[in-house]
Amino acid sequence: MIELILPYKMFIIPFIVIVIAQMIKFMRYTIRHGLNWDYLFAPGHFPSAHSAFVAALIICIGFYEGVNSGIFAVAACFAFLTIYDAMRVRLHIGMQGKTLNMLVAELDQLDEMKFPPLKERVGHFANEVAGGIALGIFLSLCIIWIIEAFL
Repeated sequence: MIELILPYKMFIIPFIVIVIAQMIKFMRYTIRHGLNWDYLFAPGHFPSAHSAFVAALIICIGFYEGVNSGIFAVAACFAFLTIYDAMRVRLHIGMQGKTLNMLVAELDQLDEMKFPPLKERVGHFANEVAGGIALGIFLSLCIIWIIEAFL
C-alpha cells in the first residue's frame, strides 16, 4: 500500500496539511461557539488552510524537485496568488458583505427572503495567513521527515 502512495507524496502531503489546518480551525470554532457542522468547510479565521496548503506545496516541491526547478517557480507564483487572494480580495468581499448586511438591516420594507444575510468572514487577516504558512511549513517538514526516516 505504501508503495502506491509514495509516488504521490507531493500531492498527499499538502492535502494532509490542509485537512489538519481545517480541523484546527473547526475545533477552535467549536470551542468558542459550540458545534456547527456547517463550519467544517467554512472559509476565513485562523489558521488559513489555503495558506497552509500552498506553503506545504512549496516545501514539498522544493525538497523533492529542488528550488531551482521550474515547477518550484510555478508553485511559488501559485502560493503568492493564493495568499494575496486570501488577504486582499476575499477580505474585501467580507467587508462588502458586512456593509450590505447593515444596509439591508436598516431598510424595513425589504423582504429578508430576497436579501439573505451575506457571509462576513471569507478572507483572512495577516496573522491568520502567517499562522497558516507557519503551520504548513511545520507540518510538511514533519511529514517529509517521517516519510524519509521510516518509509
